[in-house]
Amino acid sequence: MADFDAFNGDADGVCALVQLRLAEPRESTLITGVKRDIGLAKRIEAGAGDRVTVLDVSLDKNRDDIQRILDAGATVHYVDHHYAGEIPDSPKLTAHINTASDVCTSLLVNGELKNQFIEWALVGAFGDNLSVSARTLAKQTELSDEELEQLEELGIAMNYNGYGSSLDDLHFTPEALYREAVQHRSPLTFLADAPETSQTLIAGYKADMASAESTPLEPVSNDDAAFLILPNEPWARRVSGVFGNSLANASPDRAHAVLTEKANGNYLISVRAPLNRKSGADELCRQFPTGGGRAAAAGINDLPAEQFGVFVDAMKAQFAT
Repeated sequence: MADFDAFNGDADGVCALVQLRLAEPRESTLITGVKRDIGLAKRIEAGAGDRVTVLDVSLDKNRDDIQRILDAGATVHYVDHHYAGEIPDSPKLTAHINTASDVCTSLLVNGELKNQFIEWALVGAFGDNLSVSARTLAKQTELSDEELEQLEELGIAMNYNGYGSSLDDLHFTPEALYREAVQHRSPLTFLADAPETSQTLIAGYKADMASAESTPLEPVSNDDAAFLILPNEPWARRVSGVFGNSLANASPDRAHAVLTEKANGNYLISVRAPLNRKSGADELCRQFPTGGGRAAAAGINDLPAEQFGVFVDAMKAQFAT
């Protein structure tokens, strides 16, 4: 029997798997990548009796391979909060999918585990920009305000680490970050005992955010939708998602798109719906061939530069008040 753990490379995916493997340790083959690398099931070669866990990637983008894995006789535990589409009907599939805008995969796993590793769930939720959900859950703990702020900072920094066009853009590969984190039953001990890792992430996040914050809005921006274009640089690719979260928090009535120039001349795009009406980001991005995500936060992996105007018009229409 072989075990496979496939997980998104952002904070939510990493923290979801940390919780599961603290609760049920396994020696498994890890399958992950940068945040936008979501077609993970195609890399899984499982057979009869094998166990497969998939976390924080859309079932809609992995359905054919999940069906292939099920047909081969493996069992699949699938937990996610993105658009799923039709879910395969199989007794070997356990699917825990909730696309509500106030949940993430780490919170769903926390529900399965009945708060066993609630602090790691909080880190994942903070990383997914679900501050309200995280702080509501935190009322079930005895964490101090200072400790909660530490978890929020770590979650944001871990989420930031997942962005990039390739693993070379990241400070740490998601696999390496997971292997370090899972050694600690609490993220607070991770912060205390692995300062080189955690402080590298936090310092990198702060430096890249400072660069992004000096970028002006594009002239096509209006009260409903704001657009920013970042250069084709590693720091810009790393910070694109968390910068979008920061903009959304600062202007909760407006949608935001952070476009990062790519080497091929196209754009990598992170979209955030207005925090005060967290829906429509996935609908917008799925209008484009490489787009997807969830209601509150979505993205497009490769928008041709000549479609910039089409994207602007579509986003303004999607979020018009």
